[in-house]
Amino acid sequence: MLPRQEGHGAGTGRLPLLPSGPDGIGRRSPAWFLARAVLSYSLLAGVSRLQAKLPIILSSRYTVFMAYEVTATRRRPKTFNELAGQEFVSSTLKSSLEKESIAHAYLFSGPRGCGKTSAARILARALNCEKGPAPNPCGVCPSCVEIGRGSSPDIIEIDGASNTSVNDVRQIKEEVLFPPNSGKYKVYIIDEVHMLSNSAFNALLKTIEEPPPYIIFIFATTELHKVPATIKSRCQQFAFKSIAVETIKRILAETCAEMQIEAEDEALFWIAREATGSMRDAYTLFDQIVSFSGGEIRSSLIKEKLGLVGLEELNALADLCAGNNTAGALDKIDGILESGIAIERFVIDLAGYYRSLLLIKAGITKESLLGYGVERFSKVWEKLSLEQLEEGLSLLLELYRNLRYSLSSRFELETAVSKLCWLNKWISPSELRSAVETAQIALGNQAVPDNGKQIADSITNKSSVQTADRAAGSLGALAEGEGFKQFLAKRSEQKTETVVNEDAETVRRVFRGTYVNQEDGQ
Repeated sequence: MLPRQEGHGAGTGRLPLLPSGPDGIGRRSPAWFLARAVLSYSLLAGVSRLQAKLPIILSSRYTVFMAYEVTATRRRPKTFNELAGQEFVSSTLKSSLEKESIAHAYLFSGPRGCGKTSAARILARALNCEKGPAPNPCGVCPSCVEIGRGSSPDIIEIDGASNTSVNDVRQIKEEVLFPPNSGKYKVYIIDEVHMLSNSAFNALLKTIEEPPPYIIFIFATTELHKVPATIKSRCQQFAFKSIAVETIKRILAETCAEMQIEAEDEALFWIAREATGSMRDAYTLFDQIVSFSGGEIRSSLIKEKLGLVGLEELNALADLCAGNNTAGALDKIDGILESGIAIERFVIDLAGYYRSLLLIKAGITKESLLGYGVERFSKVWEKLSLEQLEEGLSLLLELYRNLRYSLSSRFELETAVSKLCWLNKWISPSELRSAVETAQIALGNQAVPDNGKQIADSITNKSSVQTADRAAGSLGALAEGEGFKQFLAKRSEQKTETVVNEDAETVRRVFRGTYVNQEDGQ
């Protein structure tokens, strides 16, 4: 270590200098040059070691975590032919590209996850492809690769929800004055454009109407009614549709084959039905199920992990209700809820089940609407009329609306299921009307105080309950006459299926006003 010296650098923590030379400038000592050489070597060695270890560090910290890519991103369509369920949009845009009749602004509207943003990116790629504008971009040229990676400077994607002010639009108006860097067009994709403020929309009007020839605007929105008419009139509008269940199921099956995953058709169909027409929702649910399925997607595993009610349990509950077994139905509910099923989820599944029964009763056997084959459903629909099934479904829909404000969700569910147990005894207003009109014919030889059609109309119209009550009471006084008894005996012998209600007690109850009084009490 060098001795401490007085003079230049002394007490300053710096290396000492030699005495000044003839020019008055201090000269560096040999120790100073040696220390500098050692320090430089150390820095270079450290940088070299860091460069050698940098790939390993990046690999261990980033590559492992970024290797996984969600299915919705990995299988995002890259051409118009891959755009699922939007044949009209694809064919129209491809035709306009072939004819080079390119509009300066497009407006894509439709539900979530149906391909609006994907179509916008495909259109941008088709416009800036080296072989384009072409309906089928090559996907290998530098422009297509940059757009696919999202790094193209000529494709600007803007989130309308976070850029809503006039200042954001003013920035766009300034940028459009500059031509594209490398491509033929500069494309602005504004997602959720309905979130822009009215002032921002007004600031865009002139730019959209007369943009530079190299500027293309593509707007995407899920709420078309919020977009001003002045914007719509300046854009070519394309309405995207919800994707059909069969299409989603087919795409999920292709995804399973690509990932070498075994899947049951029933499980894929359930995922497609739960997606409600959104391909992105289907992929998201698919990824969640794959994460716990262990390479094999089974419907039983989905029901167990996601807390769903199986069709067998719904069939058993419906059989108990159809058999007027209130105690058994309530006990069945207790067992289902004890297994961990949420009440809201159970009500949704039960309402969907009765909807399927209603469709089967109406003659619809399409599996994509029912969720399962007709043979897998209980024969409850044969014991109930179409009107009774409609009433049961309405009861469950009303139950779901009431759950939010109820004192106890379980009390509401048990009450609704108890009502389902006497659903086969429910009489619709149209059945009342038919019974009264039929009884008027049978009692035609007796003195009827009021017109029969007026009586039937008053019973059918719930707003005239008191009038219907008096009319039904008048007929009830005649219900014990000989003509009425002969009518019942004749109908009993014929046993025709066209009679609305062959039960003598039910007909008497109708005439005596019992049903009308019940409606009045409700």
